[in-house]
Amino acid sequence: MDIRKIKKLIELITESDVEELEIKEGEETIRISRRSQQSGNPVMMTQPPQAPLAQTPASTEAAPVASKPAAITINAPMVGTFYRSPSPQSSPFVEVGQNVKEGDVICIIEAMKMMNQIEADRSGVIQSIEINDGEPVEFDQVLFTLA
Repeated sequence: MDIRKIKKLIELITESDVEELEIKEGEETIRISRRSQQSGNPVMMTQPPQAPLAQTPASTEAAPVASKPAAITINAPMVGTFYRSPSPQSSPFVEVGQNVKEGDVICIIEAMKMMNQIEADRSGVIQSIEINDGEPVEFDQVLFTLA
């Protein structure tokens, strides 16, 4: 069984209420089981970045922190694998510093063997690309920031 299929299955299990999944493909069998203890770990990982933010209002750097949320983000509309270009030989849809208009295709997310073109939902300049080509993405994960 392909490792990408296994990763996708794990992502789907994580996002659903399914406790356990077993799949047979020919002679190969895979069993994925979810424990409730594991679901708490990501929450703990997100808390440390929040602690420094709570400390910054007391410092004089409160204004720059307040300006960061003003950046516009484009988030993943689904779980899948992120691709910057339509094929490995092609150039990326967008680069940092490039102007995009609402409706421009900016990337592809592969989900369940389907290639889904993701379009910009607003116009702006690509300020940063937050994920690497070929990496898995979660629902609502930040893909791009626009200025």
